[in-house]
Amino acid sequence: MAFWRWPIIGLRLLAMLVALAVSLPLYYLAAPFTAQNPIPRAFLYALATISGVRIRRRGQRSRGRAFFLANHVSWLDIPALASATGTAFVAHDGLAAIGPLRWLCDLNDTVFIARHDRRSIAFQIEQVRTALNEIGALTIFPEGTTSDGLELLPFKSALLSALDADAEHIPIQPVLLDYGKETGNIAWVGAEPGLANALRIFARVRPITLTVTFLPPLTGRERTNRKTSANAARQAIATAMTSARKQ
Repeated sequence: MAFWRWPIIGLRLLAMLVALAVSLPLYYLAAPFTAQNPIPRAFLYALATISGVRIRRRGQRSRGRAFFLANHVSWLDIPALASATGTAFVAHDGLAAIGPLRWLCDLNDTVFIARHDRRSIAFQIEQVRTALNEIGALTIFPEGTTSDGLELLPFKSALLSALDADAEHIPIQPVLLDYGKETGNIAWVGAEPGLANALRIFARVRPITLTVTFLPPLTGRERTNRKTSANAARQAIATAMTSARKQ
């Protein structure tokens, strides 16, 4: 990495620390007075902005409670989508082992699950169902990991069982996250360490435009069961992805 990029990285990290220092006392001051604390959303918006992301929204976000299914390209997806929707996330429990990260995730009501423990699926579904009732908006990345952003990985459907029973009133809404021509430069794939990816993004000079497209919520037969929901959401995102490339 060119030496002149390190000051850019340093300035961005300093700005993030300032945003955190300002947000934390505000979070605890607001906590007794609101069930849906707005400070994590504001902090994540600041994090995305400091990282160079400029968010464009298309389509209509479902009002009230919603279950979002989005493609996954980068760790930037999380602060960007949270700032655009106020959503919490379902995350792999490996993140919970990293103390400071676990603490920050908890502030945004992250639901941690053991994705590779098939014995705990029923408990995971109950976790998601409880979170939907208590938090309101929840997002999963059904690919299970980040991709190159050019093709969708298969969607895992197990957690969609949380909406099988008594949850027809909660919209299931596919969301396309599109970094446009910068997708290949932003994607976190392969064996690239997370720190290396973050530093590479922080060192950028040009802004990153992320288009968040809210696609129509699933309806009727698309919600017959968890597998039909996963397939319908994947098809909707894939179609929107193809359309975006032609523009």
